[in-house]
Amino acid sequence: MTSATRRTSAALATALVLGMWTVYAQQSPGRWDTEKYAKLPQPAEEYTPIQVNDKMYLIGGNSAVLTPGARATHPARVMVYDLAANAWVEKKNTPFFADHMTAATYNGKIYIFGGSGAMTQDAPSATLDNAWEYDPAADTWKAIAKLTAKRTAGAAVEVGGKIYFIGGSSDLTGPDGKVQNAGLVVGTNEAYDPATNRWETRKPMPTPRNHPAIGVVGGKIYLIGGRITANNIGGLTAANVDVVEEYNPATDSWRAMNRMPTARSGQGWATYQGKIYVAGGEQRDYHIEGPLRDVEVFDPAVNDWYRLPSMPTARHGVNVAAYNGKLFVIGGHLVFAGGGGHALDAPNNEVFEFAGAAPRTN
Repeated sequence: MTSATRRTSAALATALVLGMWTVYAQQSPGRWDTEKYAKLPQPAEEYTPIQVNDKMYLIGGNSAVLTPGARATHPARVMVYDLAANAWVEKKNTPFFADHMTAATYNGKIYIFGGSGAMTQDAPSATLDNAWEYDPAADTWKAIAKLTAKRTAGAAVEVGGKIYFIGGSSDLTGPDGKVQNAGLVVGTNEAYDPATNRWETRKPMPTPRNHPAIGVVGGKIYLIGGRITANNIGGLTAANVDVVEEYNPATDSWRAMNRMPTARSGQGWATYQGKIYVAGGEQRDYHIEGPLRDVEVFDPAVNDWYRLPSMPTARHGVNVAAYNGKLFVIGGHLVFAGGGGHALDAPNNEVFEFAGAAPRTN
C-alpha cells in the first residue's frame, strides 16, 4: 500500500467514525440527571400522584409507625412539587388516611377515589368507597358521591368532562362468610360526572387487573400492564401482565393493542406529547423478585413501543410527571414490595432531560 493510499484510507476511516458519532448524537434522546432536582422531603411508599399543569401532587401514603410503641397509621400528607421552580411545599392534610387511592384531574380540581385505609387514624384499614374533590387553589377538600362498590389500586383519567375510573381490586366474601379486603381483581369501568356528581356504568375492561398504568391520547384511553389474580404481589398468586387495551368512550368499546415490552405492575406513568411513558415497577416469579429500571414508551399513533435509557435507580411505586421537555421520576421504594420498611422509601428525584424530540433507542 502506498503512502497516499494509506492517507486516503485513514481519512475515510476517520470520516466514518465521526459520521457514526454524529448519527449517535443526533439519535440520543437525552440524559438522566440525579442531582440537580429537589429530592422528596418526606419519602413514603405508595403516594397517590397526580399532575396538574406545572405542579405534581403526592397524596397520602402507606401506613407507618409514626410514634414509637404506637400502631401503624397512614400519613395524611399532601406534598406539592413545583416542576418549574424545582421546589416542594406541604399543603393541608387530607380528611382520610389511605394509600392506593386513584387520582384524576379536571378543570383545575383533583379527584380521589377509593383506596386502602381508613377515615380516621384509629379505624382499622379497609378497602374504601369514598370519593373526594380537592381544590388546589383554596387548599380545601369536600366529599363527593361515593363509589358504587369499594375499590382500590385502579386507574383514572378525564375525557370529555367525565372521569373514567377503571380496574383495581374490590372486596371478596369467601365461602366462610368472611370478607377478604381487596381480594377480587376487577375490570370495572365507571364514569364520574363532576357536573352532576353522579356515576355511570360503562363496559368493563376485558382484562381485569389492578395497578395498571393509564393514559389518554386522541380522546381514547389506554390501560397498560398491571397485576392479575391478586392485589398484592408479595406471594406467588399474583402475576404481572403486558396487556395494553384501548377504550373508546365515544363508542363504549374496547380493543387490544400491541403488548408492552416488559410485564410490570407498581409502575409510574405520564402522558406527554401524544405518548405514554411507563417507568419503574416491580416483578416477581420463580426466578427473581425486585424493582425495575426500565422506561418504556407507547405511541398510540403507530401502536408501537420503544425504550428510553433506563432510570439510574430501580424503584417501584414511583411518581412520574412530564413537563417542559423533562420526565420526572420521584420517590418510590428501593426494594421488592415493602422490604426493608420505610427506611428504604426513596427520596430520589431523577429527571430525564429530552434532547429535542425523543427518538427510538432500539
